[in-house]
Amino acid sequence: MYRGEIKKFMIFLLAAAFLFLNPAEKSQGQVLKDSVSVRLISEGIESIYNMDFRVAEEVYAELARRHPGHPVCDLYRGMMIYWEGFPLTASSPGRAKYEKILRGCIEKSEPASYPPDGYSTEYLLANLSARGLLLLFYADNGLSSEVMPLASQTYRPLMRSMKLTNECPDFYFFSGVYNYYRDAYPKVRPVYKTVAFLFPQGNMKKGIEQLEICSNKAMALKAEALSMLSWIKMHFETDYQGALPYSKELYNRYPSNVLFRSMYIKNLLLLKKYNEAESVILSHSGSDTNAYYRAELLVFKGLLQEKKYRNNNAAKSLYKSAIEALVPFEAYGNEFTSYSYFGLSRLTQKEEEKQLKRMYRRKALDLTDFKKMTFDD
Repeated sequence: MYRGEIKKFMIFLLAAAFLFLNPAEKSQGQVLKDSVSVRLISEGIESIYNMDFRVAEEVYAELARRHPGHPVCDLYRGMMIYWEGFPLTASSPGRAKYEKILRGCIEKSEPASYPPDGYSTEYLLANLSARGLLLLFYADNGLSSEVMPLASQTYRPLMRSMKLTNECPDFYFFSGVYNYYRDAYPKVRPVYKTVAFLFPQGNMKKGIEQLEICSNKAMALKAEALSMLSWIKMHFETDYQGALPYSKELYNRYPSNVLFRSMYIKNLLLLKKYNEAESVILSHSGSDTNAYYRAELLVFKGLLQEKKYRNNNAAKSLYKSAIEALVPFEAYGNEFTSYSYFGLSRLTQKEEEKQLKRMYRRKALDLTDFKKMTFDD
């Protein structure tokens, strides 16, 4: 993330309720029939992704006025809470509200709550998306005890959604991430092996192909498909060059989104494109207000000092500052904390400090799921 430990078991559900924006969708719904609402939601999603919450709030107010009590209003509000408070951690002030709103959305969109005139597809998508946002939050923060029961309960509606890919290319996002993550994720997070066995076997190659289709043809989930492809290529497959087109497109499309910007900078640094990475950092230096992104920047600047400028003392100082700055973000900060410890291990060269070097390395490995992403090369 997208991003603490990992982008995340079942993030694919993040924006799914907005699939009904696709005019090719055959199932009609309350919101789909309202062209003004379609335009509003499209504008609202773009505003949320670009961190423009003034516009997003205006859209929410109008959406709630036009469709009071509709689960999509709860979903939209949950999405706003997630991004406005980014990153949402286990101790974030907004956590209780976030969970309450999304669980309310799930309750409103269960089959027993379907309106008499139909709209089952619309409500199914709202249901899946609310579950996905909760799974995203729980997995981000290492709350595996919350992930497992919710993931198991999500299986049946997820399988129903996969039958709709012929109606709408956006549905390839569901099947693509399921096929890839079903097999790939338990390999890096063994704690999820048990729950994975509850689901049918996936197909990683097919999953990539389906995400590619979604990234090229989707009407509503293109950004999510691009984000997922970038994440998979970088973290699971260490194909940094293969990830670059996706992370670059996301950055160009949503330059104010600190998650997508961070993905792009990291991708450039992994490719040793130090000048380009530094240029992106400097171009936003006056607007770096997000505390988590500022902590990430300390890591990025440490890497630049170490790799580009060969200033080891400055790099060490930045890595240590990053570790301290990431403490408030708990498990969510593990990924970037690990990069700092890998850096300190590399820079600890004196013979009498061998034990300290090993300690840094061990801490780094304990914090990361992706043991090959070290920036050692």
